[in-house]
Amino acid sequence: MESENSIVLRPRFHKSVSKSIDKILEDAAVLKAEVKDDYRIKISDHHIFFFITLAKRKYYSPHLHIELLKNEDNTTDVKGLYGPDQTVWTFFMFLHFIIAGIFLIFGMIAYSNWSIKQPFLFDFVIMAIMVVLWFALYIQARINRKKCLPQMENLEQLMNKVLR
Repeated sequence: MESENSIVLRPRFHKSVSKSIDKILEDAAVLKAEVKDDYRIKISDHHIFFFITLAKRKYYSPHLHIELLKNEDNTTDVKGLYGPDQTVWTFFMFLHFIIAGIFLIFGMIAYSNWSIKQPFLFDFVIMAIMVVLWFALYIQARINRKKCLPQMENLEQLMNKVLR
């Protein structure tokens, strides 16, 4: 997994395995009982979710979602997505929408003030602050992703146990 140098905050991957979906789900159910102290595994239809238990979870801890797709030759395509906790991701996106909304509102106010020949420097200052805040959010997300890399690797090892 080469997530260190990519720009995406929620890394995705795709692989093919020679096991059937039923065997993978069966192995996941067995592993679920074995690792229940450290990890939580949730199985829903052809989806498997890997979580770190609440006792060991940090605010930046990732989860792994894999989707199993059956091929005609009895192999399985696995599509995976790493992401932060849903609450953290929702809050993160909420902050992005607030910053974008403020930027757009002050952009419209700046245009209105410019068109009626009023001072609009304050509006541009607020817009510049919103751009700085947006970059700060992105940098914070990159820092959090770097912090959670060991946990992502642990989840990947857990997934590989199921897929082997």
